[in-house]
Amino acid sequence: MKQARGLTILASAVLLLGFVSDPAFAARKKDEPKKEASQYPDTTRSEPKLDLTSQKDQKNLNEGLDAVNDGDRATAEPLLQGIIDGSKSKYAQALALQGMASLKYNDGDYKGAIDSLQRSLALGVMPNDTYFQLMYMLAQFQMADEQYQPALDTIAKWRAEGKKETAESYALEGNAYYRLEKYPEAIAAINKAKSFGGQAEPSWDQILMASYAESGQADKAAELAQSQLDASPDDPNALNNAVAVLMQAQKYPDAIQLMEKARAAGTLTKDTHYINLAKLYLMSAQDSDNPAADAAKAGQVLEDGISKNVVTPNAEVYTLQGQAAEMADQADKAIGYYQQAQSVASDGEPALRAAYLLLTESKFSQAKTLVQQAIAKGVQRTGSAYMLLGQIEVSLKNKPGAIAAVKKAAQDPDTAAKANEWLKEAGAN
Repeated sequence: MKQARGLTILASAVLLLGFVSDPAFAARKKDEPKKEASQYPDTTRSEPKLDLTSQKDQKNLNEGLDAVNDGDRATAEPLLQGIIDGSKSKYAQALALQGMASLKYNDGDYKGAIDSLQRSLALGVMPNDTYFQLMYMLAQFQMADEQYQPALDTIAKWRAEGKKETAESYALEGNAYYRLEKYPEAIAAINKAKSFGGQAEPSWDQILMASYAESGQADKAAELAQSQLDASPDDPNALNNAVAVLMQAQKYPDAIQLMEKARAAGTLTKDTHYINLAKLYLMSAQDSDNPAADAAKAGQVLEDGISKNVVTPNAEVYTLQGQAAEMADQADKAIGYYQQAQSVASDGEPALRAAYLLLTESKFSQAKTLVQQAIAKGVQRTGSAYMLLGQIEVSLKNKPGAIAAVKKAAQDPDTAAKANEWLKEAGAN
């Protein structure tokens, strides 16, 4: 299931796990009040005649559906299946199929639940309110099973036949369009949902933000994220969403300002908050003609998080501290952080970074040791690591060692051409 970059996109519309209430289901006494007005008063679908006359079927349905609502599958399933297989009443069969659909959904069998609902609807015997509510439930089940186009088709049919529009149905439609990467359609549907007024679900704006961002409308995404944050300044999700869309729009100073304001207010309470803020400073530093200032701030943010026992030093944190020190032209400090990272890292990348710096500091023997450790532990670009080792061996005036390292680099397709050229010039081919 697709997710927008950095945004928390919630699951599809809230699913109905219980039963659609059918006022025609239970037996009534003559003096009972009439049922409420139809929820679908404008539909042209004719109300079918109910054919449930068997007291036994009615009793079994009541017991079976009650058992489903109580989570008692062992009691519910045989009662409902017996009605599906043996009842002469299509109405009873339709209600039993609805019950089976809920059982299957609760077991995670979405396809089975969808099949049962479709069979129930195909019988065509439900009263209008029940029929259209089950059709809406079908669309929700299809969303849960990631059948996004079928869900759209079902909602279109529900709206056309039921002659009804709701904010929730347009929100479901927007979610489906977003999952299909049809962002203009998703934007239109969510905005339509919001046009109904009332309390919008947080997920609606999240889908809308993500759709704006994915469709290249970063400014609109950032505007919406900022409005969310203004409405709920203490909501960490609102902060995360605002920062994510600002980052995607490459508005790093604005994102930093939001997070620094939160840090000053004491609302940065997770290690990810401090780590993300440090990364923002590093990205800003990369775009700056004078990176040292923002790089130093990145290091300060991490130290602040560590001092508050919010951030626990690990390979990622040490590496970020190393990058900050490196960009701040503090090579010795950076090497120290990279070595700390290497001691707990799962690969050799921090050691490789330290080796590069040691080479620039003309500390060739230390650089050789670290690059060998990096290769032994595993690096992302093996050929590049061997080319670095060859360069270090040249600096150590160890030509055989350099040739051996570069021959290793020649075995990597990414560095083969460069390595073979070097070997040719060195007369080692």
